[in-house]
Amino acid sequence: MASVPSLASSVEQRVADALASALPEAGATDPLLRRSDRADFQANGILALAKKAKANPRELATTVVEGIPTGDLIREIEVSGPGFLNITITDRAIVETLAARAADDRLGVPLSPSAGTTVIDYAQPNVAKEMHVGHLRSAVIGAAMVEILEFTGETVVRRHHIGDWGTQFGMLIQYLLEHPHELDHKSEEEVSGEEAMSNLNRLYKASRALFDSDEEFKTRARARVVDLQAGDAETLALWQRFVDESKIYFYSVFNKLDMDIQDPDVVGESGYNDMLVETCKLLEDSGVAVRSNGALCVFFDEYKGPDGNPTPLIVQKSDGGFGYAATDLSAIRDRVGNLKADTLIYVVDARQSLHFKMVFETARRAGWLNDEVKAVQLAFGTVLGKDGKPFKTREGETVRLVDLLDEAIDRATSVVREKDEERGLLTEEEIVENGLQVGIGAVKYADLSTSAARDYKFDLDQMVSLTGDTSVYLQYAYARIRSILRKSGDRSPVAHPELELAPAERTLGLHLDGFGALVEEAAAEYAPHKLAAYLYQLSSLYTTFYSECPVLKAETPEQVENRLFLCELTARTLSKGMSLLGIRTPEKL
Repeated sequence: MASVPSLASSVEQRVADALASALPEAGATDPLLRRSDRADFQANGILALAKKAKANPRELATTVVEGIPTGDLIREIEVSGPGFLNITITDRAIVETLAARAADDRLGVPLSPSAGTTVIDYAQPNVAKEMHVGHLRSAVIGAAMVEILEFTGETVVRRHHIGDWGTQFGMLIQYLLEHPHELDHKSEEEVSGEEAMSNLNRLYKASRALFDSDEEFKTRARARVVDLQAGDAETLALWQRFVDESKIYFYSVFNKLDMDIQDPDVVGESGYNDMLVETCKLLEDSGVAVRSNGALCVFFDEYKGPDGNPTPLIVQKSDGGFGYAATDLSAIRDRVGNLKADTLIYVVDARQSLHFKMVFETARRAGWLNDEVKAVQLAFGTVLGKDGKPFKTREGETVRLVDLLDEAIDRATSVVREKDEERGLLTEEEIVENGLQVGIGAVKYADLSTSAARDYKFDLDQMVSLTGDTSVYLQYAYARIRSILRKSGDRSPVAHPELELAPAERTLGLHLDGFGALVEEAAAEYAPHKLAAYLYQLSSLYTTFYSECPVLKAETPEQVENRLFLCELTARTLSKGMSLLGIRTPEKL
């Protein structure tokens, strides 16, 4: 495994060295290098340096240029405007750097030197409740961040903080106790997620109706909550049945989303029950939390309610019950103390931002978070319908996640089938498999190509479109490259640094070289949408290259091999990037 320095970093180093020798007294200066449409790169750092040294920027720029060797890496440098440097690099440097990337399994992407341990809290459905469209983003964004961070060398611990505790379980458990066969399965065979959910739905509706209409049942249900919290064995065994039945359903949905959710990573609210009393004691003894009207509260000057009074975080209610805050603070203690995390990421709806700000600040005051251990909420916006309003069914109900995924798969399958009718490349089995990968890819990509903090419109027509910024466009670009490579016969991809490159080859090559820096940025900023944007641009640049530079009909055998080499590296980069977003790339489409 060899990490390959990018062309940008090599150029930056040369310019920085020349800046330092032109004005040694100024110390290290950032060349402020960026891609440019006038040359390959532009360096703007001279302006700031000239200002600091009270020098003429154009004269300083000319001195700097004299100190930069050209030939191997840099072909030419010109001074433009008030002291910008326009830098063009050699074709040889581009091809040699790409060849070094191609020789490495990781495409030359370095592992992070500061890798640590991150716990990501994502995909948090509720026991005995159906997953709806609101559960989609946490799962999709969280799973992509797991892949991106692991690729950079981070140790990632997944946590699915499912809602598996609380007063509603009194009602459910009591009903199951009095109607013991409600969760029985039709057969001994494997139970489908659909059957598990319909059992739970039926039981939930029946118990709710009884709870609302029968005072005696309501009393028994409330007493059952006390038994559950006290750890009564019979009550816990019935509670476990709800958890197990719900997991059959959860896993079937995550499976459809092509997500790997492992049982040991599912640690719900109940997983922290044994810590709640101690968490409260630690907060109260240290003075971080105080009793107010019998409740244990943490107060903040900066968070005020609508009445202008400070809004407290309630850790324990006046009746002795524990709120979400107690569980979330106990989870922080566990993740920092036992899992030894130095970063905690919570992929949670932006509407819960105030709660998490208060929880994190409380944990800081208690000393569980500090300069070495940080917590971040990766907050996401709402999924909207085509009309720009929160996504609901025609009847105004919340949309079931399973229905949404099934519709995406159906729509994608017909797009794949229609496209294949003209060419007849795929078997029926391949059409179905590709429809699955295209449909689920479309849903994930639409989510991940929008900055997480923004709301986004769920528009299936647009998502499965073959043109525009969609995953199908990227998947087709990949499949087209695989098709060219299959047709290449005995001509194999070989880099030829001695060749002159066409403009479209240069642009594609420079973009391919930026993959590592981009992954690093997406990991550091928890921004999968930046990776999606990079891959879309890669596909667009490939499309231009494909239309301007004949591959198999290039002028010389060397040019054919070099273009096949560019094709193959593009395919590998696309496939790797898509897999970091959790999206598959079919070999034939």
